[in-house]
This record gives sequence, structure tokens and C-alpha cells, in this order.
Amino acid sequence: MIVTYNWLKEFVDFDLSSDALADLLTMIGLEVEGLQKVGTDLDEVVVAIVREKAQHPNADKLSLCQVDNGKEVLTIVCGAQNFKTGDTVALAQIGAVLPGDFRIKRSKIRGSESFGMLCSEKELGLADESEGIMILPSGLPLGTPVFEALGLKDVIFEIGLTPNRADCLSVIGIAREIAAMLGLKVKYPSHDVVEKGPAIDTVARISVQDADLCPRYMARYLTGCTVGPSPSWMVNRLNAVGIRSINNVVDITNYVLLEYGHPLHAFDYRLLAGGAVIVERAADGEKFVTLDEQERALVNQDLTIRDAEKAIALAGIMGGENSEISDSTTDILLESAYFEPSAIRRTARRLGMHTEASHRFERGADISILPRALDRAATLMAELAGGKLAVGSIDVYPTPVQPRTISVRLERIACILGIELPLDEVIRIFHNLEFTVLCPEPGILHVTVPTYRVDIEREIDLIEEVARLNGYENIPVTMPKIRAFSDLPSPHQVLERKLRDLLVAHGLSEVITYSFVNTSVFNKIMLDENDPRRNPVKVLNPLSEDQAVMRTTLLPGLLDVTARNLSVRLMNVQVFELRRIYLPVADSELPVEPVYAAGILTGSRDPECWNRTTEPVDFYDVKGMLENVFESLGISGVLFEARELETYYHPGKACSVYSGQDHIGSFGEIHPTVQENFGIEKPLYYFELNFEKLLSLCTEVTSVSPPPRYPDTFRDIALLVQDEMETGIILDCIRGNKMKEMENVELFDLYKGPGIPEGHKSIAVRVRYRSPERTLTDEEVNRLQEQVVQNVLKKINVTIR
Repeated sequence: MIVTYNWLKEFVDFDLSSDALADLLTMIGLEVEGLQKVGTDLDEVVVAIVREKAQHPNADKLSLCQVDNGKEVLTIVCGAQNFKTGDTVALAQIGAVLPGDFRIKRSKIRGSESFGMLCSEKELGLADESEGIMILPSGLPLGTPVFEALGLKDVIFEIGLTPNRADCLSVIGIAREIAAMLGLKVKYPSHDVVEKGPAIDTVARISVQDADLCPRYMARYLTGCTVGPSPSWMVNRLNAVGIRSINNVVDITNYVLLEYGHPLHAFDYRLLAGGAVIVERAADGEKFVTLDEQERALVNQDLTIRDAEKAIALAGIMGGENSEISDSTTDILLESAYFEPSAIRRTARRLGMHTEASHRFERGADISILPRALDRAATLMAELAGGKLAVGSIDVYPTPVQPRTISVRLERIACILGIELPLDEVIRIFHNLEFTVLCPEPGILHVTVPTYRVDIEREIDLIEEVARLNGYENIPVTMPKIRAFSDLPSPHQVLERKLRDLLVAHGLSEVITYSFVNTSVFNKIMLDENDPRRNPVKVLNPLSEDQAVMRTTLLPGLLDVTARNLSVRLMNVQVFELRRIYLPVADSELPVEPVYAAGILTGSRDPECWNRTTEPVDFYDVKGMLENVFESLGISGVLFEARELETYYHPGKACSVYSGQDHIGSFGEIHPTVQENFGIEKPLYYFELNFEKLLSLCTEVTSVSPPPRYPDTFRDIALLVQDEMETGIILDCIRGNKMKEMENVELFDLYKGPGIPEGHKSIAVRVRYRSPERTLTDEEVNRLQEQVVQNVLKKINVTIR
């Protein structure tokens, strides 16, 4: 919100410097973000009169002038042609510094000396463009600083408001705050409404069809208006706060908007079909051209102002091109209305529009200020546009809003603020804020809050007002009384931290990728056409197409990270991500958000070193890492099986991970086509684990066995099996013997080559035996081994070598 020092002084007779006023506003919660002093550094630009204007002897387009500043007559060379002898002008004397750090010096122009410069509005920072020099009103005292003589010397405050302080989006609103703090009275604008025209009921008809979105609508009618330039005082005031002057009618609506904080709109009455104004929702798909010449596509939720045939304004946001004020306008219908904030906010956001009107209506306007703002604007139009005001006004207000009354306890004020204020002081603060106060019983006040304070709803809001007006600096500084406590991390947090540490311990680096992806990634990773992950949650307002939907898998983000690293020659990539994915649920607006752990490994297994050869990461590195993770988490009975594989894996080089019948993850080499889609030319190994299932499987208790007292012994079995047989089947068969002496079963050799039939492979399994009670004899071990061999031969189609 931008206001000026002089404008505020019109409503509150305070005696503060501009800097002191800025401090006061900031301390009561209206932070002054910028302060600009206008004209204070331009006292060397004074009022002067042109005594003589003659042709420059050496230049056709220059004039040689004699200019009187009240003290002396100076010779000035000027290139402008829009003035004559006897005109009052703005003279920048030698030593003056104009905006843009332009210093006026004594100079010689085409052989003639010049002792100053005649200034234009642009050169003084009063306008963006100007033709010729500035011609001042006659009769101004010579030698007086121009800004002082014209009343333009001022200070502009830029105030940062929080969204709840809609009442301060006006000069009067800020003046009320100053008056409340200083204990002064606000001098509200006075206006005598002179009604000379016809009765408004005979020329206009108002109908509100959607009162839930427009609880109150008022209108006045003026006839015989003349649209033209606004007076200089209004133009200067609007320019000072950053609003460009358009014409007297539009400028008045903007002026009252800034003064009272309530948006108004003026319609050209001749363009209203049937003289009717109808407030109702738009039709779906309706097209409407606003004042900025943009065509808008409306929906049924958008509220419009209409005449008998068409929409003429987008309620609370912007008027229509088909009813705007023009130079030929003579009859005006002036609107003052209140619109429901959420409706205006919804339409403005959807259409990407933000106007001075929508800014105020979105935050909550004052429904009680409508008649005062309407009468103020109508009076100014009658005065400045020469119109006649119709008798009466139309006020459609089916359900009047009553001011809110809130109870506040002195005891509660003392408890919240830490200070005890006398009853009289609290009442004084509320009276300064123009609140009505009753004290029906000791220690309790009933405070009636004006409708312009839409931010005050509860007792705590009134306590905040007491704190503001009493002064935050008067609240004593005390150390808070706190009770120390510590919450144990949840099992989810414990496992997340442990899993992260385990993956880092295996040499992986954690990355964080965007939760938003492009729908094209599902094709790039070759998801099946019927995969439900192809129907992700859509983002309503995506920043770009690359972030249009929520991810349903971590793979695309990790592939992007890998591709970027490889593109800058970081060839050994080992990364993981532990984050949520977003899976759609049928008949539900919200997705489920399970946490997954996923990672990619590629490049060398170990860093390059002079004393060892460099070997690439392979399938078994990932498998071994996952086995270590499961063991560290206390998850036993994990199976690795080549079934239910994802389409983005290389056929024959991947497997799923199961715990019993539960699918808890998968890993393997990425399909070459997927790698190519991401611009990657070397093998990648990917794993993903369902963190939520790991959480249900892991155990916090770790079993510990004492060191064995007796020695172990082992026996090897060499088996000839078909190529397609999985080694895990043989190992599970051996482990299934349930011998208490069997300590461990492991594969230690795999051979294919000479001596092995085509389509077969030779595997060697080592079985380790140990008794916890005594040392086993060779005969006992041989007997156990024979049982194992016979059981394998019985259950599996293998040959002992």
C-alpha cells in the first residue's frame, strides 16, 4: 500500500516528522518498506517569470530568454517552443540537481551564456513524458521552490501489509491506525449529496440473483456528465501513489478506492441494455472481453455483472470493454458492491488476473462502507464532471450484517502479554480503535468490532490489538518456562536412518530428485500399457510439462541423475534415493504415498589403484549388497526368484525379492532400450525395495551365538545339472534336511566347458557340519553327508559327479 504524508495529514492532525511516522507505523505492525521524499532536494528549482523571449542569434530552434526569479533577471537559453513572454515557469538555478543526478551548471550554448534551465514535468520527475517546459499557474510568488508552491513537496510511504489487514488498504485505514496510536480523532471526508436529477428508480433496475456471492449491491445514477481531464490536484495525488490519470470519472473511482479502500465501478449507462444491472453467475464456456482487451473464458463459478442482454463486468475484478467510460459518456451508473472474498479469489486465480479491486475484495472489504464510498464518489463526479445526481440510491441488502461482539477477559490479557493493564487503559485502547466497549461484569469486556476489521474474530485478536497499541516494546523480556522432554524416534524413522546408513556404508551416495515428472518418462522406462502407474496424480498448476504429474516410481529421477553424471565424465555412479512415490487409488482423490528405497550402480566396483585390476560392477554386487542389508535389518528367509519382473529390466539379468509370498523388491540390469532412451551407453544395475514392507519384516532383536567350542568339518558335493535349473533350488533342497549338525551350505564353484555335456553346468556345494556338544567323527559326518546326497538325488533331477 502506497500513501503520502500530506494525504494522511488531511485525516489526522499529527505532529510527527516523516521518519518518526515511519517508525510509528512499523511498530504497530504496518511495516514501512520504502520511504521517498519528493521535492525536498529540489529547492533550487524555483518559480520564475519570463520577462523577454527572443530568437537565439546563432540557432533557429533556440530562444534567448530573460527570466526573473524575484531576486535577479537571468539569461536562459531554451529549446522549447510552448511558452511566451509573461508565462510563469520552473527555473532550475545553477547548483540544482535534478532527478537522474543531472546537475545544472553555468554553460555557453551556441555562443550565448545560460545561467540555468527551464524545466519540464519529465525533468522534475512529475511525469513520464512531457511536451515542452512546465507552465505554472500565474500568481505564484517568485523565487518560491516549485514543489512548495504547488503543494507537491511530500513524502511517499510504501507499506507492507499482512493479508489479514484489509482495513489498511486505504489512506483512511492507515490514518485510523495513526490516530489510535496517538489518541487523536480521524477527520473523515465530508460531502453534501445534492440530488437534482430524476428518481433513480425510474431509470435503473438492480437484481441480485446470487446473493451468496454478492450480499450487498448499491448504485447511483448521474446524468449530464462531461468526461475530461482531472484537476491537477487529483492527477498529482494519483501519480504520487503510482496510478496513471485516465479521465475525471475513472480517476474519481480510483481516488475513492485509495481513500476509503473500497473498489467502485462506473458504467456508461447508454451501453446498458434496458437500464438493468443483474448480478449472477456466468454460463459455462461464456466469452467476455475485459477492459484490458483480453477475451476471458468463464465458468459457472465466476460471478458477473450483466445488463438485460450480456455480461458487462467481471464482478470484483475488472469491468467490460462493452460498457467502459469514454469521452462521449454523459450518463453514468455508479456501482458500489460487496462480493464474497473466496469467489473473487477463485476467479482471479483461475484467470491469472490481479487488480486493485480483486486485491481488496479477496482479503475482505467493509460491507458497511458502501454508502459512504458511493456518496463520496457521486459527489466528486457531480462537482468535477458537472453531472446531476439522481434522487436516491438503490441498495440491495437482503441480509444486513451486524458488527461482531467479542468478550475479552482482563485476566487473559495479563496471562498472554505478561503485564497487567488497568481496566481504564484497556478501554481507552479499544475506544481509540473506534471499538464500542461495555463492561457488564468485573474483569470482562464486551467489545463490538466495526465491520471494517474483518481480521478480528476471537478474544486473542483483541488481545493482539491491546499489545499493538500499548506497544510491543513495553512487553517485558522474560525467559520462557519450558518443560524439557524427549520423544523417541518412531520405528519408521529408526529404520529409515538405519537403511540410509547401510547404503552409505556400501559406498552409495544419497540423492534427492523431483517428485514431479513428465508423463513421457513412462514410455522411456517401457512401463506396460496397462500398468496402473501410467495413471499418475496430475498437478493442477505445473511449473512446466516436465513437472506435470507426481512420480509413481523412483527410476526416472535416478536415471536422469546417472545420465547427468556420465555426461560430465563421472563414470563411477553409485547413488540411491529413499523417498515417497505417489500411487493412484481407484475412487479416491488422494494417492497412497509409500516410501521406496532405490538405487543405481554403474562403473568400477572399486576405485582405480595401481596394485589391482579394475572390475566393473555386476549383478552379484547388487545381490550381495542387498543380502547384507537384509541381514543387518534382521530380515531372514529372503528369496531371490526370476519371476514377476518389471519391463524395464534386461531379460534374464534380473530377479524379484520375496519374503515368504510377499514381493518386497527387485533388482537387475536395466534394459538396453531404457538406457538408450536416457542417453546412457554403459550397463546399469538398479534395485528398489518397498520400505513399508521392510518395516513390517525387520526385527529389533539381534540374536547372538557364543563362539563354538568344537571344531567344524565340511564335505563337498559336485553336481551336474541342466543350465536352466536355478542354483537356489539345490541349496534350498540341501538346507531342507533340518539337521542340527548342518551349520552352513554355500555354493563355491560353477563350471561350464570341456568335460561338461552341452546344455549342462557343474556346480560344487560345500556343506559345513558342527556339533555344539562334541567333536564329530568322520563316520558320523560321512553318514550325514550320505543322507544329504540321497535326499538331493531323490528330489531333484541331478547327477553326482
